[in-house]
Amino acid sequence: MTPDATELAAMIRRKDITALEAVDDAIARAEAMQPKLNFLVTATFDQARARARAGGLGGPFAGVPYLIKDMYDIAGVATRWGARATEMAPLPAESSPQVKAFEAAGLVLIGKSSLGEFGFLPTSEPLAFGPTRNPWDLSLSSGGSSGGAAAAVAAGVLPMADAADGGGSIRIPASACGLFGLKPSPSRLIGDQHTAGGLEVTAEHCISRSVRDSAALFAAMERVGADALLPPIGAVTAPSKRRLRVGYVINSIGGRQPDADVRAGLDGTARLLEQLGHTVEETTWPLDGAALNDDFFKFWMAGAREAVGLARLAINPKIVALVSLALQSIGLLRDGIGRKPDELMLEPFTLQMAEMAARLPAGELENARARMREYQKSYVGWFSAYDVTLSPTLVRPSVPVGHIDGSMSVDTLLTRFGEFADYTLIHNVARAPAMSVPLHWTAGGLPVGMQFAGREGDERMLFELAYELEAARPWAHRRPPVFAGGRPQ
Repeated sequence: MTPDATELAAMIRRKDITALEAVDDAIARAEAMQPKLNFLVTATFDQARARARAGGLGGPFAGVPYLIKDMYDIAGVATRWGARATEMAPLPAESSPQVKAFEAAGLVLIGKSSLGEFGFLPTSEPLAFGPTRNPWDLSLSSGGSSGGAAAAVAAGVLPMADAADGGGSIRIPASACGLFGLKPSPSRLIGDQHTAGGLEVTAEHCISRSVRDSAALFAAMERVGADALLPPIGAVTAPSKRRLRVGYVINSIGGRQPDADVRAGLDGTARLLEQLGHTVEETTWPLDGAALNDDFFKFWMAGAREAVGLARLAINPKIVALVSLALQSIGLLRDGIGRKPDELMLEPFTLQMAEMAARLPAGELENARARMREYQKSYVGWFSAYDVTLSPTLVRPSVPVGHIDGSMSVDTLLTRFGEFADYTLIHNVARAPAMSVPLHWTAGGLPVGMQFAGREGDERMLFELAYELEAARPWAHRRPPVFAGGRPQ
């Protein structure tokens, strides 16, 4: 079996393999898989080999190859955010804090993985670089926005890869590609933003094949000491004997029913939990899902209208999705190039969202912020009856390549977004950790992730449950049709 990152690091420590050999092997697999999957935006092979050759690597993952999602900076390497407009941007002089922490943990960075333009959509199909494909079926999306990471790990290029989640972007591709993906509480790990009284929704971690890799990297990346905003949990290495009260939800936040394959996985997971001694009962989301979705999208606009300074005009609030970062990006780009970007620089979806964001009624963003804090309270109150919740991660296993990309209108994309990925936003709003666990496969061989969530700070409970589920229903032995694992012969 292809070693996970924990075993690969142990092999390097035992001198069964050198760090350079591990990196060379990963580079060979990346070169073999890239033409089929298109997961790699920028290669840093020479830098990786030089670092591995130099020796002196320390940390729990010394010598293990790794990919960084192309929204974080590596000094001297382009950061593209999936956008054509960033092609001529200056190279960063310094690495992002999380990148420095990854290197301190011994990881060797072999490149930057793909995402959709600015990470807006639940697929990774930017017009700048083309679609990233799913190793389980090349006609399908690998999910997004951390789709490059998921495709690379699922195809056996490397055992784990960097990912970030602002609305499902760790969990969605983990589910679509049959991998483990845990979104931490925001501000939990090194590099995640924190502002006093803020409503941060994005958290970074990884996508991995094994639970222990994710747990060990989490421990290496935790904020500790005076920098800790939550009590650190340290290394979680085994399941707990604690039996949990599990509330499981069938319909999505927007009221959609999962398709038959996903529902079969959900029912089977509920039965598995009962067999393991947990108490399971059906429940419903503790708030108005449609209102939450609307306000979540408005929150992403915070600060964006000021970046562009477009007039505020009244529009239908239900048509303003995922545009805060779009508008902010356009403002930054306009400031940098001296003119307003057009469709030669940014995708039509990004441009449409930005124009819509500028027309929100005055005061609506603050109203949305206030309502989101109420949603957080409702979510916490929900857990008076449960320790953990279970739902599908996605409405359907995946979608065809080309079904969701930035060339389409906002109306079309909002509909297709909800029909695919409508279970994940609530946990970003609630500041709650949540994980996708690959516990089901369809008759046609596609993976289906199940989503478990807790309250803010409940990562230890989730990791312990994940270990138990991994032992009860293993998945690491499963291989997609497109796979390059193992050392090249």
